[in-house]
Amino acid sequence: MSYDLAVWEGDRPADDAAAALCFTDLYDRYIATEKPAVPPVERIAAFVSTLLELWPDLTEDEDDTSPWSTGPLIREARGPLIYFPMRWSMAAEASAYAAGVASSMGLNCFDPQARQLRP
Repeated sequence: MSYDLAVWEGDRPADDAAAALCFTDLYDRYIATEKPAVPPVERIAAFVSTLLELWPDLTEDEDDTSPWSTGPLIREARGPLIYFPMRWSMAAEASAYAAGVASSMGLNCFDPQARQLRP
């Protein structure tokens, strides 16, 4: 079981409902498409790099300490969006950290399971 999180660049949605619509639109345009993958924008790439400073990429995790359920993590980033899974057992800590990093970088963080913006 995993926990998914979405982070994207753009104006902050007015509320959770607007965030859900924005996420769905971005997901449809960048993830669920037959088109070739769009490279991540600079701030999304920097966000991923910051996450990997604390926990290793799954592909480099020799000690089984990474919360990420996919690797390389940057492969989950497309254009202004990253939608990525993490281990359920580490989701509380890792998602709180990711939400804090996103906020500090002026990015939006959204919990698709709860359909809520993360503070």
